[in-house]
Amino acid sequence: MEQEKLKPAVHETAFIADGARVRGDVVIAQGSGVWYNAVMRGDEGRISVGEGTNIQDCVVVHSDLGMGADIGNGCTVGHGAVIRGAKIGDNVMVGMNSTIMTGVEIGRDSIVAANALVSYNKKFPPRSLIQGVPARFVRELTDDEVESNVMAAKLYIELARRYSSGQIAGLED
Repeated sequence: MEQEKLKPAVHETAFIADGARVRGDVVIAQGSGVWYNAVMRGDEGRISVGEGTNIQDCVVVHSDLGMGADIGNGCTVGHGAVIRGAKIGDNVMVGMNSTIMTGVEIGRDSIVAANALVSYNKKFPPRSLIQGVPARFVRELTDDEVESNVMAAKLYIELARRYSSGQIAGLED
């Protein structure tokens, strides 16, 4: 029996930058953006990206050993981060160059600090500040910090709109 071809499903309003690679069982919701040189590889399980989420430059998201990756609505995944077979709740900020390993669950309205290493199967409640190597819960986020996550995601939605409309061009344009 021939296997079904794994193919991405990208909403028409999503922004996929030049050089981004989206392969396999990947679902990207409306208003989201996958930026330059990001890689999303859904070969071992589904990767889903919620509405209004931005996957910034050079991020790698992939499934692992049959476990997909689920990134919620309104998330910001910072430059150079790696997410492997993990579940990221809504309105989470994943800091630059952080690594989130298989089986991890990050509760909504949280921040994973830049350069954090979140090791296998760790679970964090909503509104967590997570940092360190290995990463640990530091404290609960304030309302202002949660709101900053919302604002960061909204800024990237607007930036993606400007790129898509041609307001921001590159040398090749």
